Formats: sequence, C-alpha cells, structure tokens
Amino acid sequence: MKRRTLLLGGAAGVAAIGVGAGLLGRPADVTRPHDAYFSTLNEMLKREGPGHPVLLVDRARMLANVDVLARSVGPDKTYRIVVKSLPSVPLLREVMNRARTRALMVFHQPFLNVVAREFPDADVLIGKPMPVMAARRFYAELGAAAFDAATQLQWLVDTPERLAQYQNLARELGVRMRINAEIDVGLHRGGLPSPEALAGLLETIASDPQHLEFTGLMGYEPHLTGAADTLDEPAAQAVLATYRGFVDAIRAAGHDPARLTLNGAGSHTLRLYERDTLLNDLSAGSGVVKPTDFDTGLLDENIPAMFIATPILKRYDTLTAPVPKLATDLMQWWDPNRRRLYFVYGGFWKARYVSPSNVPEALYHSTNQEPLSTSVSVDLQPDDHVFLRPTQSEFVMLQFGDLRVVENGHVSAHWPILREGRATA
Repeated sequence: MKRRTLLLGGAAGVAAIGVGAGLLGRPADVTRPHDAYFSTLNEMLKREGPGHPVLLVDRARMLANVDVLARSVGPDKTYRIVVKSLPSVPLLREVMNRARTRALMVFHQPFLNVVAREFPDADVLIGKPMPVMAARRFYAELGAAAFDAATQLQWLVDTPERLAQYQNLARELGVRMRINAEIDVGLHRGGLPSPEALAGLLETIASDPQHLEFTGLMGYEPHLTGAADTLDEPAAQAVLATYRGFVDAIRAAGHDPARLTLNGAGSHTLRLYERDTLLNDLSAGSGVVKPTDFDTGLLDENIPAMFIATPILKRYDTLTAPVPKLATDLMQWWDPNRRRLYFVYGGFWKARYVSPSNVPEALYHSTNQEPLSTSVSVDLQPDDHVFLRPTQSEFVMLQFGDLRVVENGHVSAHWPILREGRATA
C-alpha cells in the first residue's frame, strides 16, 4: 500500500501545484490505441487465444532478424546462437536452419543435455565456467546420445583451479574434455587477466593430451554497448588489442589460431566485427527477437518480434484506487492519459507496454491484476488484449508456456520452452 499511496498522493500534489502555476507542464494526451499490426493480433487472439497471458513470436519478423545477424557475421566466421536467449528447441531449430549454422552457446547444464539429445550434430561452446558438479552431471545424463562430447563440446575454463577440477573429472570418467579459455577483455567479470596467465593452462593441457585438448578463447565485451559504434573507436580498439595479446600467446605456444575457436560478441556488439579479421566465432541470441534492452544503434535493422499479450479483465471510465477520492480525481483531471483504467490478466513482467502506446507508469504493480491507465483515445473492452515487449528474452520466455508462433494473421504453431531435464520437441 505504501507504493500506491506514494504515487497517487504525489501526483495529487503535483496537480494542485499545477493549478496554482497556471497549468504549466501539464501532460499532453500521448497514449495511442492499437495500430493495424496490434489490432490484427488482438482480433486473432480473441478468436484463437487461450484467455490468459501468452508470449507471441512473429515468425516473419524473427526470420528477418536472423538474416540481419547472419549477414553481419558473414561467410568467413561462425555464427553461434545463444541458447539461453532463445530457450526453445523448435525456435533454435528455425534459427539454425535459417542461418545455416550448427554452432550453439549454452549456459545451463540441463539445457546442455537437452541440446545434446535434440541436436546431435551441434557444435557447442559453454558460455560460462560451469562448476565441476555440473560437468559431472552432464556426462551422467548423456547416456547413449549420438552427440560426441569429445569432438563437439568445448568447456569454458577461467582459472587453473577449474582446469585441475576438469582434468581430474576427465581422468576419473575416462573422457577427453575440450577446453576453451575465458579471457578478460575489459568487462572484468572474470576470466584470465593476461596472456601470461594463459601459459600455465596451456602447459597443463599439453601435458595430458589423453584427457585435455585446447580449443580456443572466449572474450565477452558487452561493456562496448553504447561506448563504440565502430571498431575504430578507442574502446573497441582496446578490446581488440587485449584479445590480440592472447592470440599472440597461443601462437607462440605452437597453436594455429585459424584452427581454434576465437569467440566474442553478443547481440549488442556483433555488428562491430563486420570488418574484423581477428575473431572467427561470433555469438548472438536476443537480437533474433529484439527485447527492449536491445534497442541500440547497432541493432537498428532488427525489429521487435516477441510480445506478451494479455487480456483485459475490467474497464473503468474513471480512475479508482484504494486512496482518498480527491487524489484520483486530481490525477485524472491533471493527466489526460489517466482518464480510463483497465485491469489486465497478470502483470509486473520484465516488460514494457507497447500497445496501447505511451501509457503512463502503473499506479501500482501487481502480478495478478495490474492497472493500466490510458486517455479516452484508447477504447478497449474486456477480452481485448494489450501488448508488451519484454526487456529481455532469456528470463521472460521461461515464465510462459508454449510460444505462440504468429504467421499470416493466425497462430501457426506452438513451440515448447526448454524445461530442465527433458526434451521439448
């Protein structure tokens, strides 16, 4: 209740001040009803929807985004799809086929076992250093899968201690583990801090070829988001210089970099490397569906392709809330974008309303029935739907059931989401 009182009481105070100040700064009417695109989705869901919140994927938009990302990677580098950002076997299959890649990056052990079963020909790079217990569990659950971890899986190592754990596990299980080294190229979230720190790892791997194989480097650099729009800028040059130092070190140790996986990038930064010849393996996932966190300059060609759709439960043509009526009356009078009030099914997702557009901040948040205020220009009724864009994909996708695939004005498919411990396709 404190949250509600604070917002409504503060707005009433602002309104009162506005009266005395000659209505200076009074909000304009900016909320807008559904455009043709969202009107079509609304009518579709009223015919075909389940009557509860769903996550929609626009297949045509999604495939267009895949084409943009694949074109940025180019034919001379590997496009590696980030599984955590697109956690659905059918969705991953669509993206892999469209981009003509079998390379995946996996961040979660249960998902890794599903990937090994569902994509037996995949080339998998682990995206973060896994505890050795997770690695042990992967091998225990691998079973008779056709996936060959000894040739298709690269484990990520960030310290000599983790390498020692993996080496002991490989000896115990009688397996050979391929090792990719995480390097710190400026994010300072872990990884080998310098090329000198790589030397010991390479020596350990070289001394035990029966159980270990060195396969390359991974340097993640999301700190370049907003700091560099081209490789020519100092921040990007610093990342490349650091990465190049590690590449020089592995070359000096007798490895051919061209035969190794030199991974970097993410959806935010992938386009930076269109002219780069140092990295040969680039990762991206979220850019395929473009949540709001990815509304950045380097992704301006990508278009939003994923939306939460939720039904309206209630409509009021006056503002109501559990506070003194004077507060809501003043807020409604002051702000034309708060003349109508809707309550929707669910709420408080990591998402932002996209249609109706330009809606003001919620009076309060609720995961059960969230209030949504608009101007009188928005004329929706109970059972109509409103739409939100997730701020990210990886967490939000796991909160819903099957993805509803939208195509030609209809739901053309239901794509199950990855669930721990079982296949979903």
